[in-house]
Amino acid sequence: MSENTKNQNPIELENVQEALTKSEQFIEKYQKQMLIGLAVVVVAVSGVLAFNYAYIKPKERKAEAAMYKAEIAFQQDSFKLALNGNGADVVGFQSIIDDYGITKSANVAKFYAGICNKNLGNYEQAVKYLKDFDSDDKMMAPAALSAIGDCQIELGNVDDAADYFVKAADKANNELLSPICLKKAGLAYENLKKFDKAVDVYTTIKEKYFNTPEAADIEKYIERAKLNQ
Repeated sequence: MSENTKNQNPIELENVQEALTKSEQFIEKYQKQMLIGLAVVVVAVSGVLAFNYAYIKPKERKAEAAMYKAEIAFQQDSFKLALNGNGADVVGFQSIIDDYGITKSANVAKFYAGICNKNLGNYEQAVKYLKDFDSDDKMMAPAALSAIGDCQIELGNVDDAADYFVKAADKANNELLSPICLKKAGLAYENLKKFDKAVDVYTTIKEKYFNTPEAADIEKYIERAKLNQ
């Protein structure tokens, strides 16, 4: 008998033994249900893994292969071809989204489809695709938000556009995209006669992104917005 057991009083020992007995009884009573539950979990996990390797991964490879020529067309500013394909050797982003919707490539295709539609003047369709695009990528995610802002400008929703430009700048948080988005937001705010907000975003460019091209002449934007306040 251990020293700890010796030091326990009879009541404590009885309580421990009773608890152990109840646990044993519970396990014995529900052993079948517990084994069934465990089997269900094992089958579910195995099913997910099998689905991933037998279905998702092959589909992902096919989607990536299909994307290749559409991306080349996109880089060449052939937006209609990139979006719709040609029915032969180029599979468009639209078809990739429809045929491979569960894959990562289809998600990226939504971004490309949104940009294609924006450049083709299909602004509402562009917004739909860009909103469906889901990513935390430091460049693509803010670029999608900024592109939604561009579309909202074209659709006459300037207030919404300003909000998206600010969101894009915050999401990017870098010297490449943030000052561009903030400048767009400032111009939108001026258009809305929200000159105090315009001053705020222009000042952020001046103070936080002072080494960027957008900061080079930002002082005149600040002064103009202040004069109009």
